[in-house]
Amino acid sequence: MEISVTAAQVAVTWDVEQNLASIARVLDDARPGEVVVFPEGALSGYGADLAPLENLDPSLLACALEDVAKLARERAVHVFCGSLIHEDGAWWNAALYFAPSGRRWTYKKINLAMNERGLLAAGDDLPTLEVRVGDVPVTVGVQICREIRFPEQWQCLADVGAQVFVYLTHAANPGEPPGVWRSHLISRAAENQRWVIAANVAAPHRQCPSMVVSPRGEVVAELAGDEVAVARAAIVPDDAGSWYLRQRRRDVVALQRRAPGD
Repeated sequence: MEISVTAAQVAVTWDVEQNLASIARVLDDARPGEVVVFPEGALSGYGADLAPLENLDPSLLACALEDVAKLARERAVHVFCGSLIHEDGAWWNAALYFAPSGRRWTYKKINLAMNERGLLAAGDDLPTLEVRVGDVPVTVGVQICREIRFPEQWQCLADVGAQVFVYLTHAANPGEPPGVWRSHLISRAAENQRWVIAANVAAPHRQCPSMVVSPRGEVVAELAGDEVAVARAAIVPDDAGSWYLRQRRRDVVALQRRAPGD
């Protein structure tokens, strides 16, 4: 069965209330039951320079998170939203899931960018999330920004059952060659035979498009420009498969998942 998904390309600032308003505008137009994906840091703010983190108020951010959860319930939509979050005395780069039922889930970025190291804590797990969109059960794996460079993480998520990869990024680096990150996204979809829903920030020098890619590597929806916009598509989660993954030569190359702390 089909489900509707949207990659929401929005502007991201260090003003939490302004970011929340941008998120609300997208969700006002979302369809009940839709899966909506926002970029990395979409709520808290994010950038190459993380100095504004010093002035980010955890209590204000916590209230804004409650507002996003409320919007998900009121609009009956499934929301994946990037945000820096403050927990256990540290800041983390996270992807947060808000369900229409009120359920929540968090993925904490495990492979931090160089500008994040020393400022943010790193996660240590690659969990999957079971989502029920109407009558359709969907297993989701989440990755954030530079984790596009580490295909073994995506393969690990595929191995444990992810049908759909949700990818949140804030890729707006003028020093990156054009087209590389787009190619990465197509590769992550095709090599794992999984859907990819990717949301990037609306900003100049954007080196990664917001788009939806099929398990065959076909781009079924894409935002080519850097404007605020959404890319919407209908996908069939059961189109995901493991035909190629089953053909791996594990006698030559083995990928073993280690438990946290091992």
